[in-house]
Amino acid sequence: MIVPMKKATLLVMDKDREAALAKLRALGVLHVENMRSNTQVTVEIQNLVSRVDQAIGALEEFKPDPKKAHRKPLGRGEAMKIVDRIITVLEEKKVVEDLVIQDSRELERLEGWGEVDPAGFDWLAQKGIYLFPFEMPEAAYDSLPATISRIELSRAKKSVKCVLWAEDDLLHDGLPESARELSLPARSTKDIRHEVERELKALPLFEERLKDDTPFLPALVALKAAVLKELEFATVSAGMERVSFQEGSSLVKNADLAWLSGYLPASRLAALAEAAAANGWGLVADDPAEDDPVPTQLRNNRFVNLISPLLEFLGIVPGYRELDISLWFVLFFGIFFAMIFGDAGYGAILAVLSLVGIGLTGKGGKKVPTGLYMFLYLGLMTVAWGTITCTWFGIDANSLPELFRQIALPAFSSVDPDRAGANIKVFCFTLGLVQLSLAHVIGVIRNAREKSLKALGEFGALGMTVGMYFVVLNMVVDAEKYPLSTPVLLLVGVGFALNFGFINYAGSVGKGFLESLKNIITMFLGVVNVFGDIMSYIRLWAVGMAGGAISATVNSMAGPMFGGLFFLLGILLLAFGHGLNYIMNVLSVIVHGVRLNTLEFSNHLSLTWSGFKYEPFAETAHKQE
Repeated sequence: MIVPMKKATLLVMDKDREAALAKLRALGVLHVENMRSNTQVTVEIQNLVSRVDQAIGALEEFKPDPKKAHRKPLGRGEAMKIVDRIITVLEEKKVVEDLVIQDSRELERLEGWGEVDPAGFDWLAQKGIYLFPFEMPEAAYDSLPATISRIELSRAKKSVKCVLWAEDDLLHDGLPESARELSLPARSTKDIRHEVERELKALPLFEERLKDDTPFLPALVALKAAVLKELEFATVSAGMERVSFQEGSSLVKNADLAWLSGYLPASRLAALAEAAAANGWGLVADDPAEDDPVPTQLRNNRFVNLISPLLEFLGIVPGYRELDISLWFVLFFGIFFAMIFGDAGYGAILAVLSLVGIGLTGKGGKKVPTGLYMFLYLGLMTVAWGTITCTWFGIDANSLPELFRQIALPAFSSVDPDRAGANIKVFCFTLGLVQLSLAHVIGVIRNAREKSLKALGEFGALGMTVGMYFVVLNMVVDAEKYPLSTPVLLLVGVGFALNFGFINYAGSVGKGFLESLKNIITMFLGVVNVFGDIMSYIRLWAVGMAGGAISATVNSMAGPMFGGLFFLLGILLLAFGHGLNYIMNVLSVIVHGVRLNTLEFSNHLSLTWSGFKYEPFAETAHKQE
């Protein structure tokens, strides 16, 4: 569920602002409204964060050994010395890298001219011989007047490199426009090459210096967390509005005020009110207005909360006034995951690894991450689906133990792949019908509670969804078995009429109908979208079948190797092939399994995932819930 929020405004004495903020942060309940402040203090802290970030990033490139980490806490000054040292090394390294690029480009520019030494040109000039290196097309070179003294150096790609010479330093008249003089380098090509070699040898030394500081990475990470807390505090402090009183006011001197607003769970309002009373703060609290940017806090039971790691990974949060679909997300995502992986053996591996992780973490006395429980759930769901379909590591069903064939569901069992394929297709479409219909049933209930005629529009959308389900079965599965009967056509037609007339209802039937007329093309396309959304669920069958085919192919390639000298090669092929297939299945789940929940299902719920997370102004970097 989405936790109900209150909007609170705190009023404090400006002279007590810093102390009040420290106490408010210790309380850790108020999500402060977005504040932007670019004072000198916040800019300096932001620059400090940037420097620490840069140092951390440089050390992380070397994959530090946790066993060698410096465990002793470092003071701020000592930690900053390390940061400054790392930044200095990075700056020196950048200078050398730039020199390598610059010198390499110069050598590339001079390529084809041989050894070029500007000192030689100067020496000849002192002797009265002036040389001018030129490059020009062959035709232009061949047409040069005989009066121009020249030495041809090379011909390539219809271009000639040459040196013109004379007894004065004036360029010759009559040179073709296509002739381009070579700009002499500041150093000889030999010296430039030596510089590049020296610079390239120096680069690894910078990396060694950085590696020496990798044990301090945990200390720098801790420093960053502390500095970010300082930045947050300074930003909130600087962003507070001030109310100043002119001299002569009836109020006492130094009575200037400062205030801020934010949001907190309604259940925590009493704690804030108690703190306000104890510290002499002014407090005004009320329900948020319709246009207020209210943060979202989700609170669910342990089973529904299994989906929270995935939502955090995706970075999506429902809006405060939207619907929390965590329960339906975790249920349907479990089914989608199982169907895409489609293999009980793969699911068993995931379940066992999750159990091991849970056991090791719990044994260490640490809190078990919710993600491990989520993977255990997904692994067990995959085992269940793979058992139903008699799919174990892509092994042919007839080669599996009799027990596996007996406990499989005959309609879905791979013992009869043609029958199973047809039935799983129908199951995919039925799953789509159930999920999309659920979205509109929820819409009917929500609007009915609000006594809005928009419920009729949702009911019409429900009818269209059911009707289009049979249209899909008719066109994709079997036209004779699933004919387009009169009831099916009535469901689509009447459903569309109800949806057209009431889905845009906002207090007036006429205005809602006119709004639908304005968007008549979109409304008609909505019928096609329903068809496409139900069709979209076929991806579960297609992706699962592709994964199964890859598993079977790997087995067929590795199988012949187990009877001879290539036994170990067969094991490696199995491990690599199934491992690669496992990774591809994970990617498929992210692309397809997540999509069906966050796009098809969410669109039918009018859920935009436009929210942002409730993060109170608190002492610790890990905000309390």
